[in-house]
Amino acid sequence: MAKLTIATRVSDLALWQAYHIKDRVEAEFSDIEVVLNKIVSNGDKVLDKPLALIGGKGHFTKELEDAMLAGQADIAVHSLKDVPTYIPEGLELAAVTQRQDQSDVFLSHKYASLDELPQGAVVGTTSLRRRMQLLQKRPDLKVKDLRGNVNTRLRKLSEGQYDAIILAYIGLYRLDLLKDIPFTEKLSLDMMIPPMGQAALGIEIVKGDALLQKVAAFLKDENTYIATQIERDFISAIGAGCSAPVACNAVVSGDTVTFRVMLGYPDGTHVMQEKVVVPLSDSRSIGSDLAKTMIDNGAMDLLKNAEKIAFKDEMPQRL
Repeated sequence: MAKLTIATRVSDLALWQAYHIKDRVEAEFSDIEVVLNKIVSNGDKVLDKPLALIGGKGHFTKELEDAMLAGQADIAVHSLKDVPTYIPEGLELAAVTQRQDQSDVFLSHKYASLDELPQGAVVGTTSLRRRMQLLQKRPDLKVKDLRGNVNTRLRKLSEGQYDAIILAYIGLYRLDLLKDIPFTEKLSLDMMIPPMGQAALGIEIVKGDALLQKVAAFLKDENTYIATQIERDFISAIGAGCSAPVACNAVVSGDTVTFRVMLGYPDGTHVMQEKVVVPLSDSRSIGSDLAKTMIDNGAMDLLKNAEKIAFKDEMPQRL
């Protein structure tokens, strides 16, 4: 029997994802035994700073990739949104699993919806993307940093440190954590555009192994792969890192692709936003094409300035 080792982070959600892939592979391939190599990533260690202040990319992937390159794992299961557009030599992002609900969700113990928040309400998120979109629509809100694992964030909400927080819906759904929140509101993709890769799993493998290629081919969802590649092409062309407020989301529906992008300052000003709908057959280059259009319209200068002001109030205390 062949043995396949999955590298995974140790958070509850990462372990759910890894065991989900393990179960799928073992159900399909009776001659494969799957084991987990549980690794603490840098992003899991540094919980007192926004990720944008840690520096560099791949906060949740580097240690897993190092294990694969060292022969300690064959496959890494990632939340695709955490995977940089650059993949190290010797590894390959071979598959993307079928995407589930990409929405962000509003959570509160006091207010039924985002619209019901009073002026000056405190909303928790450390995502520059969410911060930008919230403040564009509600500049009266006070957005406050929110770090820690999912349970820590929910505890801070229940303790009253925030009037509301915004998280990805899919993680809460997978861990069955929505039932304990009095008020939840799923936010539409037009209201809150997700980040690259949200709600899909990236399957990264050691390059050149026929068995791993076969497993990856089984796990790959073609429409999700197309949509997320459009998003990754856009992010790669724009050169956006974790300290850039950028949202991008592609949805394949029948024979069309809808692609939404948004970038701007973290305070919700100087926003550039586009939404295009194109035939699926013509969609291959829309990520890089739309990036070029936005770059021609000044996106690079805008992002450079956005990076300078991101977390400027927190910098002296946090670095």
